[in-house]
Amino acid sequence: MAKAKSSKGKGKKDKKQLKSKKPCKFCKERIDYVDYKDERRLRRFMTDRGKITPRRITGTCARHQRVLAAAVKRARTIALVPFVKEYYR
Repeated sequence: MAKAKSSKGKGKKDKKQLKSKKPCKFCKERIDYVDYKDERRLRRFMTDRGKITPRRITGTCARHQRVLAAAVKRARTIALVPFVKEYYR
C-alpha cells in the first residue's frame, strides 16, 4: 500500500501570504480618461526601458489598464514617450 502524504512537506504554497490589492490610482482620483499628452503621468506606469508596467505591479484595474496602454501607445507614436529608452542587447 502507498503511504499517505504528511502535511508537513507541502512546500511554498502554504507559506505564501495573500497581500491586499493596491487600489487603482485612476479610480481613486476618479479619472475616466487617461490623457496621452500627460507625459509625467504616463511615465509613472512605464519601466526604465520604456515598457508598460503590468497590472499586478501598478495596481490599476482592468478598465484603466486598457485605457492606459492605448494612451501610452498613442504617445509613443507621436514621440512624446520613447519606444525604447536605452539601447540594449
